[in-house]
Amino acid sequence: MNDFIQLHDNDNVVIALKNLAEAAIIEISGRVIPLKSTIGFGHKIAIQPIKAGEKILKYGLPIGSATKDIAVGEHVHVQNLKTDYSIQ
Repeated sequence: MNDFIQLHDNDNVVIALKNLAEAAIIEISGRVIPLKSTIGFGHKIAIQPIKAGEKILKYGLPIGSATKDIAVGEHVHVQNLKTDYSIQ
């Protein structure tokens, strides 16, 4: 079983398919990425550097924007991601 899944080729994040320990290594497209922290099942991991204000892409579509710079291997969640959508 893979440790993660990339849902679309254009995504800048992958999704953990199990709990992953800090410093665990994932490999994608020939790149070795050490994780910066523990990542829980179903959570996102940056596979490209993402600058503050840039879109987070999942399913090939923007799901929100980075609120600060996000390094490769970093957990992408509420601490560094905000939705661009609001429910009225």
